[in-house]
Order: sequence, then structure tokens, then C-alpha cells
Amino acid sequence: MTLTVDDMAVPDGALLDVRGLRTHFPIRRGLLGRQVGAVRAVDGVTFHVLRGETLGLVGESGSGKTTAGRTILRLIPPTAGSARFAGEDVFAMDARALRGLRRRAQIIFQDPYGSLDPRMTIGSALREVLTVHRLASGAAALARVAELLELVGLSAVHARRYPHEFSGGQRQRIGIARALAVEPEFIVCDEPVSALDVSIRAQILNLLEEMKARFGLTLLFIAHDLAVVKAVSDRVAVMYLGRLCEVGPSEQLFARPAHPYTALLIEAIPVPDPDIRPTETVPVGEPPSPIAPPSGCRFRTRCPRADQRCSDEIPELRAVAPGQFVACHHPLI
Repeated sequence: MTLTVDDMAVPDGALLDVRGLRTHFPIRRGLLGRQVGAVRAVDGVTFHVLRGETLGLVGESGSGKTTAGRTILRLIPPTAGSARFAGEDVFAMDARALRGLRRRAQIIFQDPYGSLDPRMTIGSALREVLTVHRLASGAAALARVAELLELVGLSAVHARRYPHEFSGGQRQRIGIARALAVEPEFIVCDEPVSALDVSIRAQILNLLEEMKARFGLTLLFIAHDLAVVKAVSDRVAVMYLGRLCEVGPSEQLFARPAHPYTALLIEAIPVPDPDIRPTETVPVGEPPSPIAPPSGCRFRTRCPRADQRCSDEIPELRAVAPGQFVACHHPLI
């Protein structure tokens, strides 16, 4: 009997459990806005995140990873599926319960500048978070703002400045400070270092690791850079065109990838050695459109191992090693 992730019991240590998640965006045309199709950004995704771990969600641009992260937090409405946070159904929460979730689960955006009001000082932006969640006011709020800024490597005097006065790395530190302001348990890190220089990336990643250890955080780390994901993740979930290809422990997955797509992505990771030539074994062509994805396996149009079965049957995630699952008719292991 094939063991799939849907057959498995959710581990006792799971803080987040996502089952069959779908997020489709309707395509409308004409004066009446008649729906003529849909963008299947996320199309049946199942995974869990254990308390205290970092799950890396990785894939090319357009794979649906950011949409999945935002749907889990109810920033985007789901089409189908479920997401349970600490046992509670996120998609069934009313306004009051959702406000409680906003304290326990936060997000760090790829572009913190775009999520900051350019007319507000950083201090005002952080105080607003504390006020909305009724955590502090007056002198206590001012003291908490100073504490948060110092926590992420900035200074209390920075509270008087506006977003445009900060570098990209500093703005990301502010984004981390804002997420930490409500003392959350869980943070979705949505491409938090992709827009930063390499030297600044390391600083921000180190800061996230420090905050995770200090406050016992659980992270969903979304990225397209496998080298970054490898550095920070306990487990990795590889996503392609709205579906998961492979899930497994980070060290195990990078050492023995089971899905051809995962293997190609790993081979394409740059190696800092001038004597090693870059690999040319990368996926062929561009990903198909999520409006009309291929039948069967969605990676088959770019896969060197594809055959007729890949066209006819949708591969489901199944166990190939302890803790490692792959959605492939012809896995590498």
C-alpha cells in the first residue's frame, strides 16, 4: 500500500497543519464580469510545520509559494482546503478569532518599504501595532518601540526617521521588529532577503536565526534561492506550479533528492569556487501557465524522465524515505 501524506496522522508537535489547500483567482471578461477561467495559484497543497522548526517553502517564481503563505494567514481568501493553527480552523475564524490569530501569527514581507506608510515615522508605525493589539500605550509604548529597535540591531533614535531614510537591510530589520512587536509564535517569512545584497542577506538571516532561538519561534521560510533555504531550514517543501513536488528533512533532501525538479534546482545552486563550472542541467524552458496547467504531472513538460504515465496520471506525494515524500512516478530514489 502506498503511504501518502493524507494517510499520515498529524504529528503531536505540529503548530500548523495545511490540508488540500487551493487558492484560485478567477479570470473575468466582458461588461458583466463573466468568469472564463481561473489562475490555479495553489492547487491542492498539504504540509505541516512543527513547533520550533523552520520549514522552507521553495520554488521558481510563479510556483504559488507566496500565495500559499498569505492564504494560510487569511490575507488571501482560500478556494478550498483547510489550515489549522494550534488545532484551530483558520478558515472558519470569525473577526474576533482572526484578531487573535494576528497576534500569534505574523508575516515579514519581501519589500518592507512597500508595507510601511511613508508618511509615518518608524516609531509611529511600531506604536500603531502596539495600540491596535492593545499591548502598550503612552510611555510604555515608547519604551517598547526603543526595545524592539535595539533588539533588531537599530537604535532608539531611529524611531524619529521615515522609511525612505533607511537602507534595504535596515528596512528589513524594521519589518522584523514589527513582526516581533506582538510576540508571535509563528512567522511567515515571505522572501525576506531576496531583494538584499549578499552581504546584507547573511546579516538578516543571522538575525532571524537569533530571534527564532531567543523567542522559540516557528517559521515558514518562503524563497526561490535554495542556498538560502538550505542554510536556515530544518525541513524543505519544494513547490512547482501550485503543487508540492517533494517534502523532507533539509539535510536528507539536499543529499538525496527524490524528484527530478528538486535535483535540477540543487545542481543549479552556484558554488563559490572559480575552478568549478556552473551546471547546465536546469529545467528546460519556462513553466507552463497556471491558467491551463499540463495534465498529469505538472513538471512533465520540462522533465527528462517523463513518459505517457506522467501525462495520464497525477502523482501523489508518497513516502520514499523516513520523513521524505515525493510526487513523482519515476523518483530518483
